[in-house]
Amino acid sequence: MDKHLLFTPGPVNVAETLRTAICKEDICHRETDFDALLAGIEHKILSLFQIRNRERYRAVVITGSGTAANEAILSSVVGDGAILILSNGEFGGRLHKTSVIHNKKTHLIEMPWGIAFDLPQIATYLSKHKIDVVAMVHHETCSGMLNPLAQIGALVKASGALFVVDGVSSVGAEAIDMEACNIAFVSSSSSKALGSYPGLSFVVGRKKQFKRLKHHAAKTTYLNLATFYAFLKNHNQTPNTPAVPLFFALDQALTDILSEGVLKRHARIKARADLLRNGMRRLNLDFLVDEADMCSVLTTVHIPASVSVHDLRAGLRDHSIIIYEGKGCFADKVFQVGNIGELSDDDIRYFLATLKDVLLTLQADAADLVTPVRPKQEPPTVLPVPADLRVVS
Repeated sequence: MDKHLLFTPGPVNVAETLRTAICKEDICHRETDFDALLAGIEHKILSLFQIRNRERYRAVVITGSGTAANEAILSSVVGDGAILILSNGEFGGRLHKTSVIHNKKTHLIEMPWGIAFDLPQIATYLSKHKIDVVAMVHHETCSGMLNPLAQIGALVKASGALFVVDGVSSVGAEAIDMEACNIAFVSSSSSKALGSYPGLSFVVGRKKQFKRLKHHAAKTTYLNLATFYAFLKNHNQTPNTPAVPLFFALDQALTDILSEGVLKRHARIKARADLLRNGMRRLNLDFLVDEADMCSVLTTVHIPASVSVHDLRAGLRDHSIIIYEGKGCFADKVFQVGNIGELSDDDIRYFLATLKDVLLTLQADAADLVTPVRPKQEPPTVLPVPADLRVVS
């Protein structure tokens, strides 16, 4: 194996077309070359979301990871209002931590990691509190759970609040209907299901909501979403120096997705997940989350009792396979396997065969360690019979 196979939710193995694209000619980000590049990327992002009323939406691109896009939203859209964070995992917790820094009126509904939201609880909370913005993670990577956009979007719409969504690890793999789900802003990243290099993120939002951002006092400099929108609208540029080679790569990744077809790509990623999950079920492995609640990009698996996650990871790495360990309350209890990026069906079969061999080896080693060692049996000692006890015939 001449490369590592990244069975992770990101970064991922990239296509050869992107390796070529990232090495394109040097251009200045204040010239028309970059203007055209950014305009093309925005058009392709809106096409990726299959937005019907595209003239009502814009997409800004930020040099920074998905966390940068989320902080741009949380620091820019709330103003002096109140925001409710819905959290059932690590990244919902990160949204809350970020919001507390920027917004004094931050509310929280928190569920245990990997547990679905209680929709009546959310509805009741929204009816009893004046909430201006509700924020939620779509795909909670720590567990692999896909949270429901349509149902929660409907509750937020009924309350009159704005709905903002962290779509960092779901965009490109799952259908996200911004219009039907009442989503004002959604964030994502270049390096997850889009299959590009890490280092870029973007925010897609309703144009009328972008325009309203100028009425809020800026809480950050670099991540002020109103500034990004103004530069996009007035100059087709970014306010800060962008990582231009990554823009070339993202443009190519989006081109490849649209050439394949958005729905076909979603189906291909889901088929890979099914192949992976069927194989792991045959190894008698159990999943953390019900498959009906899983995203298409990642499977979280209970580690067998006699196996260490660290040893499993190391054993797979010896065969050029990279996986994730569980975090937080899932540490040492689960491992995570992604199925995005340039992974083929043969790569997945190789992974499953290798996983089987490594697990068998680790389980055999564990059995040897717990098998009791019996003491060596010495031959009985024969003592001479005293002369006075001998029988004389």
